[in-house]
Amino acid sequence: MWMQPARQKQEGPLLAGGMSKSRTCFGYPLSIFFIVVNEFCERFSYYGMRALLVLYFRNFIGWDDDLSTAIYHTFVALCYLTPILGALIADSWLGKFKTIIWLSIVYTIGQGVISISSINDLTDHNHDGTPDSIPTHVVLSMIGLVLIALGTGGIKPCVSAFGGDQFEEGQEKQRNRFFSIFYLAINAGSLLSTIVTPILRVQQCGIHSQQACYPLAFGVPAALMAVSLIVFVIGSGMYKKFQPQGNIMGEVAKCIGFAIKNRFRHRSKEFPKRRHWLDWAKEKYDERLISQIKMVTRVLFLYIPLPMFWALFDQQGSRWTLQATTMSGRIGAVEIQPDQMQTVNAILIVIMVPVFDAVIYPLIAKCGLNFTSLKRMTFGMFLASMAFVAAAVVQLEIDKTLPVFPEAHHVQIKVLNVGNDNVMVSFPGETVTLGQMSQTDTYMTFDADQLTSINMSSPGSPVTAVAHDFEQGHRHTLLVWGPSDYHVVKDGLNKKPEKGENGIRFVNTFNNVVNITMSGKVFEDVTSHNASKYQFFSSGIKNFTISSTEFPESCRRDFESSNLEFGSAYTYVIERQSDGCPGIKQFEDIAPNTVNMALQIPQYFLLTCGEVVFSVTGLEFSYSQAPSNMKSVLQAGWLLTVAVGNIIVLIVAGAGHFSEQWAEYILFAALLLVVCIIFAIMAWFYTYVNPVEVEAQFDEEEKKRSAGKSDLYPTLESVSQTKM
Repeated sequence: MWMQPARQKQEGPLLAGGMSKSRTCFGYPLSIFFIVVNEFCERFSYYGMRALLVLYFRNFIGWDDDLSTAIYHTFVALCYLTPILGALIADSWLGKFKTIIWLSIVYTIGQGVISISSINDLTDHNHDGTPDSIPTHVVLSMIGLVLIALGTGGIKPCVSAFGGDQFEEGQEKQRNRFFSIFYLAINAGSLLSTIVTPILRVQQCGIHSQQACYPLAFGVPAALMAVSLIVFVIGSGMYKKFQPQGNIMGEVAKCIGFAIKNRFRHRSKEFPKRRHWLDWAKEKYDERLISQIKMVTRVLFLYIPLPMFWALFDQQGSRWTLQATTMSGRIGAVEIQPDQMQTVNAILIVIMVPVFDAVIYPLIAKCGLNFTSLKRMTFGMFLASMAFVAAAVVQLEIDKTLPVFPEAHHVQIKVLNVGNDNVMVSFPGETVTLGQMSQTDTYMTFDADQLTSINMSSPGSPVTAVAHDFEQGHRHTLLVWGPSDYHVVKDGLNKKPEKGENGIRFVNTFNNVVNITMSGKVFEDVTSHNASKYQFFSSGIKNFTISSTEFPESCRRDFESSNLEFGSAYTYVIERQSDGCPGIKQFEDIAPNTVNMALQIPQYFLLTCGEVVFSVTGLEFSYSQAPSNMKSVLQAGWLLTVAVGNIIVLIVAGAGHFSEQWAEYILFAALLLVVCIIFAIMAWFYTYVNPVEVEAQFDEEEKKRSAGKSDLYPTLESVSQTKM
């Protein structure tokens, strides 16, 4: 029979008699403060680097949005799959302490490599500001990302479990609070990094040419990871360290396999049933190991519904951010960009973790309610479900304000008169009359098959038939500047501008070509009586310069836009004034967003409260219910639910093409509510265990057996002497 060592061997400073020495501060082991600082620096490093990746791929490497997004999500998924590897190394080979040290070194090297890969001058041999060997930068960045994924994923399950190891028996309250502080450090690091690294990125740096400073933006997270490693090593002498017990996961797999095979071999009714299917392994394996595996499998069974929570939670970085792009970010005197709304979650976490820990949980306890870990997690799932109901309500309000874009078989047309004559344009079933320098109030929608003829005329002029070839499913602008002068322009904008930006295009009414430069973007060679393509700008007032050989030298060439808000589109007509100089006339194509982003705060609040009672509790529950030699493995299993949650999002979003976004929110809310009920039923039948007490009972039994064997020989000897 395979026998497992009675207890894990503890390394570190010991007092006389074998008692472990534990320095304390405010009732907590002093060692955990090094662990919390280590986690803060590591999360700053990870989230700071991750915030830059997509822009780095797109703007520096030159990949398109689809490839950049695909590589980004592949990297994130890898970061949540490698915890299994880290847990196996920690529990079976190196132990948690050495695993954190060695994989942190790998992690730091990876951060350094990706920082080096972003140095423009590394391959810019001709000093023209463009790298001469993009593949070199790609290879270096991919090596860096693989090392980072291995490092961050590998240490992720070990750090929290290692922190839990620092507490003595009877310190359950302090240990529970440690997991809250630990989670607080994670969010404080991510919040600070997502603010700092984008600021560093927009700085200009370089040896031979000034570029966006990616080396500095990646370098600071690399430095913080080095600091994280140094801080962790400094606390080395204070840690309680447990040696691994060999390939425990291999033995677990063999034990489970033997139990299944033995049960199948004795499946006939002549063999009596056993209380648990793992009891069929007793013929070969020690009862201690079987008991430990029972603890793990019972917790892993509870994990099955959990990915649905993460499927909703992780959408705040995708669906909710897209929702914010259709809203106004002006909250009083403050202006918020759509992607900055994600920081609301981190800010609320920093606030709500202490509130729950110091106020809400004690109040619930004083009321005599037994708010157990699984009840908290169930309540957290319910709150997340309600957050998506709130998101659906906000979406319904947004939908009321969104413009109507053409369907596949429709055509939308707007008439813009940039001439000096009044013009009348006749469409099938509708006629519009426009004065000088004016446009129709809205885009008119027509069925493409019924749009047979369009005629235009001016007072005293013959009717002119408009030759047209309108593309179905698109918006078009009919530019007119005389009784028989017109030009049809395909707008190319069939949805609200992304990321809350504003679309701007220019119409040239001069005879010669015009060039416009607005906030660093160039509208090049806009021909006579034609419109440029839209380019997109963030909110605020934008300065632009107009140049043409047709302008008199004395003319003003510098102008400024109106105060751009969020999600709008405008046409700026460059008109000829009486002195021959250019003037600007603004026309609205798409109205700015009117629903305020502040309406998203309730859904973020509900989701954050759900995260606090679900995720923080889940970390503590995974640790408290795991046997001493498999704590990292259960932490890795907890993290694996996050990866599965992301896969669920991809499946649901890909399988169900919803014409209305609010319907998708309601679907996710309903799915999580169903899963919440299932989890509540599973939790009802779960029996909490204390792995320390269970293992102590096995230790006591082994001591008794050992004492019985050692007492056998003195007894025999005394009997023999008496007979003599």
